[in-house]
Amino acid sequence: MIRRRALPFVLAVLVVLTGPAQAHATGYRYWSFWDRDGARWTYATQGPSLARPSDGDVQGFRFAVSEDSSDAARPRGGAEFAVICARTPARDGTKRVALVIDFGTAPDAPSGEVPPDRRTACARVAPEATTAEALASVAKPLRYDTNALLCAISGYPAKGCGEQVAGGEQKDKAPDASGGGPSLGLVAGIAVVAVLGAAGVWQVRRRRDG
Repeated sequence: MIRRRALPFVLAVLVVLTGPAQAHATGYRYWSFWDRDGARWTYATQGPSLARPSDGDVQGFRFAVSEDSSDAARPRGGAEFAVICARTPARDGTKRVALVIDFGTAPDAPSGEVPPDRRTACARVAPEATTAEALASVAKPLRYDTNALLCAISGYPAKGCGEQVAGGEQKDKAPDASGGGPSLGLVAGIAVVAVLGAAGVWQVRRRRDG
């Protein structure tokens, strides 16, 4: 049993370790843009109206609620150029760009809208075409705001563009399986055991000194 005089110390350590309950950060509902690098997606460093993919590239779009680029949900499903463009043979004077268009999940959809099924498309465009031009050739209508932010693909969503979403809204994300270290709960548990042991030693020494 924890001694009464040790209990405040234990509670104080728990408060320091776990901290106050954090409020959900504000997110934004928007289309994120991705490049396929081997077997993984990387957040694009240019917007689709500036990026100029090469023949054989794979690029993706995902509609979701995200806080920032590090939090953004990636396109789901297969993304192999050979599969997506299997029925689009190479042709002189053109390039082929494989596109993955993931309309997201119901929790991320604006009120009253249902996200279409994920789809892929192989765009055959001019060699100098941008990603935006490739997307427009296979997924019209596109909608942009006055700042050239991509708001809708194939008419989805019907309205809105990068609007803020109140904290706590659900998002469809795969769990982090990177093994990046022990959880806060595990660290806190280990620390509490250490604190209890230190409290016991302190009590024994106190009795001896008394």
